[in-house]
Amino acid sequence: MGWRWGNHSPHGDSPSIPHQIYWVMDLSSNSFSGHIPNTFGNLRHLSSLLLTWNNLTTESSLADQWSFLSALTNCRHLKALSLGSNPLGGILPPVIGNFSASFQNFYAFNCKLKGNIPQEIGNLRGLTLLSLFNNDLNGTISPTMGRLKQLRGLSLKYNNLEGSIPYDLCHLKLMYGIRLTGNKLSGHIPPCLASLTSLRELHLGSNKLTSSIPSSLWSLEYILMINLSSNSLNDSLPSNIQTLKVLRVLDLSRNQLSGDISTIGALVDLETLSLASNQFQGPIPESVGSLISLESLDLSGNNLSGKIPKSLETLSHLKQFNASHNRLEGKILVKGSFKNFSAESFFGNYALCGLPKFRVPPCKQGDSKSTKNVALIVLKYILPPIVSSVLIVIIIIMYIRCRKRSTKKSDHEDFLPLATWRRTSYLDIQRATDEFNECNLLGTGSFGSVYKGTISDWTNVAIKIFNLQLERAFRSFDSECEVLRNVCHRNLIKILSSCSNPDFKALMWGRLLNISITIIRRHL
Repeated sequence: MGWRWGNHSPHGDSPSIPHQIYWVMDLSSNSFSGHIPNTFGNLRHLSSLLLTWNNLTTESSLADQWSFLSALTNCRHLKALSLGSNPLGGILPPVIGNFSASFQNFYAFNCKLKGNIPQEIGNLRGLTLLSLFNNDLNGTISPTMGRLKQLRGLSLKYNNLEGSIPYDLCHLKLMYGIRLTGNKLSGHIPPCLASLTSLRELHLGSNKLTSSIPSSLWSLEYILMINLSSNSLNDSLPSNIQTLKVLRVLDLSRNQLSGDISTIGALVDLETLSLASNQFQGPIPESVGSLISLESLDLSGNNLSGKIPKSLETLSHLKQFNASHNRLEGKILVKGSFKNFSAESFFGNYALCGLPKFRVPPCKQGDSKSTKNVALIVLKYILPPIVSSVLIVIIIIMYIRCRKRSTKKSDHEDFLPLATWRRTSYLDIQRATDEFNECNLLGTGSFGSVYKGTISDWTNVAIKIFNLQLERAFRSFDSECEVLRNVCHRNLIKILSSCSNPDFKALMWGRLLNISITIIRRHL
């Protein structure tokens, strides 16, 4: 038990002998039992009465229950009354509304209270904190609570309260925390709660709330904790959730929310995030790796797909992770905090792979090279025909232009002299290519192969050997002979010779050989 001095002299700053003493009686955390005596009401200068965590009871007859409360209304300076964690039972009487305007804090949590919250509680105009959680209160939340303009904390969680959340609570502009978890409240979340700019905690979990989460709620940019879990809320996460820059705890688990979760990566101060047991889809965003303060992440029981982002390995404070019962695939991460997680964190995903301790199949070694294999297939089988077609078109266009320009003589033209057309035997070609040695093979195309070689006059040439097993090779040979023999352009390679018989056909190029070898190697 303690006390403090009251008012000082009204005549200035100099203190004088106090004329008032306010008593603080603290009997909490003992093993006191029996009834709370009515004689406490005789302590006219009592400021605080703290009886928390004892075994105190009230009178046995219903008429006398909580009679001590009537006696305490005589203590006109009483500011705090704490009765929590005592098996008082009974109902909270209307006399609670008779306390003076100086009454600020009322704690009656875990007292086995029943019945309704009396409407007279709205008379406590000076009340700043009301804690009635973990009782058996029923009925509705009285709209008269909207008159408690000084109220900063309201805790009615874990009772049997029904009905809707009254819009009258939106009048409490100084409200810091609202805790209504674990009741039977139904209807919508009042959008006007967004007007409580001082609100830092909102706990509405484990009720029967329906409809969507009001978009205005995400405008509370300084809120620290939001718990809307275990309701029947639907719709998706809005984009303006990104305004909650200082949010520490967000629990939206066990609802009917859907859509993607791409916006959560902007909640940079988040420590606990639970989106479990909803209908969210799409990938886990890479931006989750930027939530450097994250300690707990629960994404279980959704329809999330894709791989677990590697950026999550950088979350050094992550102690709890659950992505079970989704549609995730790919390798389970093993670095960072992931080396401490068990198989339960990943259970129920259809295509995850990794270490044996996760109870998933081992990852195939070729999985990491699948992208490279696809690229090689494209380069080997798809790109060459396309390039060949483009080259033929370019050659035809150049041929047409050359024919048009050949009628005009110009002093500035400096064409290279045309090569002399001649025939070459199969034996000459065989010698030039060192009997078609693979070391001289430049490349293979759709209709044949190209070799480099040196003919008898030490001229370096490129020789294209046509594959006569292909019917189209005959037509290709004739077409190329006709077109390339007559083309006139300084940047095109001229045919020096050819070899043609029923069993063997070849074309021989000369001039600009270094350029042509580069082109052949790149495209054939």
